[in-house]
Amino acid sequence: MNAQTLQRIEQVLGYHFQEPALIAEALSHSSQVEHRLHSNERMEFLGDSVLSLVICQKLYEQFRNYLEGDMTRIKSRLVSRKTCAQIAGELDLARFAKVGKGVDPLRAMGGSIAAGLLEAVIAAIYIDGGLEPARDFILRLFAKDLAEADAQQHQENFKSVLQQHSQRHFGHTPNYELLDEKGPDHNKCFEISVVIGRHRYPSAWGVTKKEAEQRAALNALVALELIEPEPE
Repeated sequence: MNAQTLQRIEQVLGYHFQEPALIAEALSHSSQVEHRLHSNERMEFLGDSVLSLVICQKLYEQFRNYLEGDMTRIKSRLVSRKTCAQIAGELDLARFAKVGKGVDPLRAMGGSIAAGLLEAVIAAIYIDGGLEPARDFILRLFAKDLAEADAQQHQENFKSVLQQHSQRHFGHTPNYELLDEKGPDHNKCFEISVVIGRHRYPSAWGVTKKEAEQRAALNALVALELIEPEPE
């Protein structure tokens, strides 16, 4: 790798390598080396673990009302091959990848090769500079996906958030009471409210009991000033 190419890669990654050989190895696909030990596969293995550690710690620190299952679902989406491949594409790592003659780098960068390349780059930064530079790199790249994943998970998890808060602060588990139902059997609507201890929170309607419970949990969270009310 010549100095000009190294400089372009470092500009894209936002990181300066003390040992340029590390990034050269991270960008080397097994299709273009004589032995797979000289490819980026070992780095890919390490980078996957570093990525998981950083994302898990971020979720643990930032989302204190989420249970283990909630955080696991977000983590699975973030470290998936699809997400990693998408980020590799945004960085345009394909132009720096070293692949064999029978592999089209642009076509390959749409799948697992792209994801593995990103993981290998993470490992290269980790080996070269330690955990903090790797953490900064990962959180910078995944900032948008973290925000979107949290928003999506939050919308699906009002009941979980309310249960966590209620047990911690009130010593009670929320109860969901069916107040009313309307419509024929094939097209019913349900009205449900949350009761915590002796306090009943505003009810909500839904086309399924599950939906009504989620909306009722949202009403309770708004009443408890844990979530901003949805704009009308």
